[in-house]
Amino acid sequence: MPAASPAPNRLDCDLLVIGSGAAGLAAAVTAAHHGQKVILVEKEPVFGGATAWSGGWMWVPRNPLARRAGIEEDIEQPRTYLRNELGEHFRPELVDAFLQNCPEMVGFFEQHTALQFVDGNGIPDMHGDTPGAANGGHQVIAAPYDAREVGDLLPRLRKTMRETSFMGMPIMAGADLAAFLGMTRSLRAFAHVTRRFTTHLYHLARYGRAMHLVNGVALVARLAKSADDLGVQLMESAPARQLIIEEGKVWGAVVEYNGAELSIRARSVLLAAGGFPNDPVRRKAMFPRDSSGHDNLALPPISCSGDGLRLGESAGGVVADDLRSPVAWAPVSKVPYPDGTFGHFPHIIDRGKPGIIGVLKNGRRFVNEAGGYYDYVDAMNKAVPEGEESCSWLVCDHRFQRRYGLGFARPAPVPLWPHVRNGYLMRGNTLVELAQACGIDPAGLATTVEAFNHHARRGEDPEFGRGSTAFNRRSGDASHQGPNPCVAPIEHGPFYAVKVQPGCFGTFAGLRTDGQARVLDENNQPIPGLYAAGTDMASALGGHYPSGGINLGPAMTFGYIVGRHAAGATSQ
Repeated sequence: MPAASPAPNRLDCDLLVIGSGAAGLAAAVTAAHHGQKVILVEKEPVFGGATAWSGGWMWVPRNPLARRAGIEEDIEQPRTYLRNELGEHFRPELVDAFLQNCPEMVGFFEQHTALQFVDGNGIPDMHGDTPGAANGGHQVIAAPYDAREVGDLLPRLRKTMRETSFMGMPIMAGADLAAFLGMTRSLRAFAHVTRRFTTHLYHLARYGRAMHLVNGVALVARLAKSADDLGVQLMESAPARQLIIEEGKVWGAVVEYNGAELSIRARSVLLAAGGFPNDPVRRKAMFPRDSSGHDNLALPPISCSGDGLRLGESAGGVVADDLRSPVAWAPVSKVPYPDGTFGHFPHIIDRGKPGIIGVLKNGRRFVNEAGGYYDYVDAMNKAVPEGEESCSWLVCDHRFQRRYGLGFARPAPVPLWPHVRNGYLMRGNTLVELAQACGIDPAGLATTVEAFNHHARRGEDPEFGRGSTAFNRRSGDASHQGPNPCVAPIEHGPFYAVKVQPGCFGTFAGLRTDGQARVLDENNQPIPGLYAAGTDMASALGGHYPSGGINLGPAMTFGYIVGRHAAGATSQ
């Protein structure tokens, strides 16, 4: 019997992509569509990176779905918004590259790939009082996807994030989520949830995982399917160890694969490995209030640990240190599990609903809770004195918790007691009992709630203006009977609280690039053969967070730009 052929120790391609999130997959699909031979390598045994655990929304002003709905705007409107939001961090080359290409990106994927979209035309920009802010038309999300369409790729794709799903079932923002929140008050919502959950149970029994894919997992599945259809060679469990650099040009990378070194020669390389949210050394050096490198609760997978940045620096690339923030903040609570491990829950939905406030250790509010998630953590970090733990508590009453849920503690009819028993949810029959359980100043909390309730009964929040912007109101509850969809008194005990800490969706401090996503050296010159996109690329928006979807929108767009530029493409 002849001996098995030895594994090859060299492969050749036009574009080597390192990382399998939105940016890497978008570049791979775009380049392959334009005739390039593409190899994509992923460190983990599954594809999808942080994108698969995300909400999947993309901020893409002037996109085709908005235009088809009759929402027409000149490019100067989003440019004005970003100019006012970014201030001194506004870089025209990067902003214009994004704004000019993002509508084309959506059109390209709609026309040529398995990636189809659903509009978010009703979602306003976060800061409605900033000139240029829009009340809608800037958001898209991947359309729900039947996982059976992916075929043999399915076991190689990352599943949805445990904390943001229900028994592994991802729930899509919009009508789907509204039905789950309203299932105890509406027969129609109850019927929707019953159908979804029954189907999910069948899928678990038949396939061992969710098959109705939405949010980030739908985006990854559609992109991966497109890449596979176009002949992209997808290699998981293949961490890139070093770049191949000859005479100042990047010619590929050395990858560890099947226990051996594999040299992949390429005309160009894209770094899209997920930034450094789980690199304690760089976090300690760059994150504010992270003296140990472990003080903040990162949401991306542990594999997003700075590989791309280190590879880029080895070729002469420079990590930006002059952004407004090096990190894309998110308020996060730590979820204890029976096996002694912890998960991380992002507080995106609950903060804007009527009948909840965020307070510090002194019992006082510090922010408009219905504002952006980045803004919540930014305000918390500024309000807590240096040397003290940066944290806050979201406080609500029993009525609120049973209607909307509080963090990982789901609304009725899901049982509440497991979260109280394991300490995730603090409870008190009175506000004083709750404060004592949390370590909050009891007098401070009682005074804060009394003052808040006085105004909330009239739908007002004179202290922070909650409900005063379109984004606030979108985050609230349109079915709330009071005059303000974001405000209601907190008065029906028992009372509950969950501890919230600084966390992040990812990092902003990536490698400096130009508008074509080419990595720049210390002299601001492009390094031949090397690109960066996603969170391996320094934030095109200067470390600001002007709207939801500003991680994935630029990631997809600059991935698209890389794919076209690497292929020398002049048309879609």
